[in-house]
Amino acid sequence: MKRLKDKEALALLEGGDLLELGLRADERRRRLHPGREVTFIVDRNINYTDYCISGCRFCAFYKKPGSGEGYLLAQKDIDRKIQETLDLGGTAIMMQGGLNPDLDICWFEDVFIGIKQAFPHIHLHCLSPPEIAHIAKQSDLSIEQTLRRLRRAGLDSLPGGGAEVLVDRVRTEISPHKIPTDTWLEVMRVAHKLGMQTTATMMFGSSDTPAERVEHLRRIRELQDETGGFTAFIPWTFQAGRTALEEGHLPATGVDYLRLLAVSRLYLDNVSNIQASWVTQGLKMGQVTLSFGANDLGSTMIEENVVRATGVSHTITVEEIVRLIKDAGYVPVQRTTLYGEVRRY
Repeated sequence: MKRLKDKEALALLEGGDLLELGLRADERRRRLHPGREVTFIVDRNINYTDYCISGCRFCAFYKKPGSGEGYLLAQKDIDRKIQETLDLGGTAIMMQGGLNPDLDICWFEDVFIGIKQAFPHIHLHCLSPPEIAHIAKQSDLSIEQTLRRLRRAGLDSLPGGGAEVLVDRVRTEISPHKIPTDTWLEVMRVAHKLGMQTTATMMFGSSDTPAERVEHLRRIRELQDETGGFTAFIPWTFQAGRTALEEGHLPATGVDYLRLLAVSRLYLDNVSNIQASWVTQGLKMGQVTLSFGANDLGSTMIEENVVRATGVSHTITVEEIVRLIKDAGYVPVQRTTLYGEVRRY
């Protein structure tokens, strides 16, 4: 099948019939996933700390180190949250937090080893590329050394956070102290080389242009061609509430989101799973995405703190997400982080 070119993707993002675009994306989805299954995962996002030196302008979650306003979770608190997750039928945790200057690799090794000793079957889908790069710097290690040690301690896979838009002009404007595009990609490249699978994300609608969104997709597609290590692509819209970018910001619309989602399905022909962001878009829009190329509704989000800090909060139970999928005409399938089947409803 002929690959979508950058200029074609840009034209689709900037205009044209929305429903026709949705039909094209849905057709591509059905070729990759011929059945009527829509997957989701039961897991928990544990934010181990909110102290962060990055100071991203789009973030309402972080606290300045030394302010005394933030927190660092103790092992007992992390273990309690994991037990609650397992009790609710969860299979994984996603641990992410701020770039805390007081933590080096030894802290994470101790935490992961402790988790695996207490909960040997839990999947640890933890630490975004900015966190990996920060831990490496704090510990005077290379990216590869850092990932090898964390993997030995129990880290199973990496989430794709911290990507925002993989264009340095955008990153300099909204997160000037965070790693540049090439470093984000290099962390993922090394993880894939070591046999670790990861996701890829995009947070768009801050100061980025449609052309820059296409550039982000191109960088993901090129790395996937090289490594094949991305299991899914997950786009969501920037939520400006309570952030330094709130004043005068024009948010991306639901139409913008559906266009980006559909173009992602068409452009990322080497990424099997496209995940909808009902956390930022709401549950009804989550249903609509299933006709615009998405085949996965992500997590039930037993806990979510970062988006909630902006004033946007959507929650859902397993029963609700199952009903949501069935009402849209699909078969709900609970999955693992790496898309193994847990239960079919």
